[in-house]
Amino acid sequence: MLRVAVLGAGRIGKIHAENVEKNSRTRLAVVVDPWKEGADALSSQLGCDVAYDYVAAIDRDDVDAVLIGTPTELHIELMLHAVNLGKPVFCEKPIDLDYDRAKAAVDQLEALNGRVMLAFNRRFDPDYLQLRQAIDAGEIGEVRQVIITSRDPGLAPRAYLEGSGGIFRDMTIHDFDMARSLLGEEPVEVFALGSRLVDPTLDQIPDFDSVMVVLRTASGKQCHINCCREAVYGFDQRLEVFGSKGMLLNENHRPSTVRRWSAQATDVRDPLLNFFMERHADSYRIELDRFLDALESNSPMPATPRDGLSALHLANCAAESAESGKLIRIGVN
Repeated sequence: MLRVAVLGAGRIGKIHAENVEKNSRTRLAVVVDPWKEGADALSSQLGCDVAYDYVAAIDRDDVDAVLIGTPTELHIELMLHAVNLGKPVFCEKPIDLDYDRAKAAVDQLEALNGRVMLAFNRRFDPDYLQLRQAIDAGEIGEVRQVIITSRDPGLAPRAYLEGSGGIFRDMTIHDFDMARSLLGEEPVEVFALGSRLVDPTLDQIPDFDSVMVVLRTASGKQCHINCCREAVYGFDQRLEVFGSKGMLLNENHRPSTVRRWSAQATDVRDPLLNFFMERHADSYRIELDRFLDALESNSPMPATPRDGLSALHLANCAAESAESGKLIRIGVN
């Protein structure tokens, strides 16, 4: 049984700690966060050890693997420390908000043959996995176009937005990873538009709350991504993949599939699930299992730091396009 230290007791750390505790192949050795109140509460809830020093926790003899859910600026330091001790790492995205720092870290991790998985959880969403399986089976022939819709139910707190690195690096980065996977080719051109339609004061950060992105690969395959920080009807996540023999489409999730008709209304359904923690609960569990599968079989990680670097590069190019109003050649990262 793999003994795991979960670093970070915030929202994402809590999700991962609960999944580690419930997984039959892992034991939650310790929850770690200098935020003592949060760490104490989570460790008490899950019945595990608590610690307040990230590095000291990685060093523990009873820790076999490390799961990093800390603030982004700590990811590189903690990943490298664990890898230098020979311990595998499961790390939340992004590697870092600075591309040069991230690239240097990825190069170093690869030179060390580090066993590191980057947490692009939407790769493991059951709907996406079905789409991927259908594409691989040739059900829709050659992929021609991908359309990705990604909208949050509401604007995040100002303090979060100020430290997020901007919508392209924080929110749309998931969609860049999806685009790379679904297109089956690396994009070579990007054009992006950004607006402040929810909160005009985001120009003070500066950031956008509503963006549209068009990607094109060398063979001409296209992807359109639309993202917004606010959708009053809930967490809106849809994928459409159009090919030479047909199309694949996934719908949003709701608490129930029941639909109602009456004299007052037609085809009434429950609202969409309201946030990513509800919508992607399964994907968080599945990605942990895929990490464990890779360790047990000594096979490649299903989402690597290099994947994270590619998504960050796309995010940076999209941000440059939105600021300049120009089509950007992506180039090699």
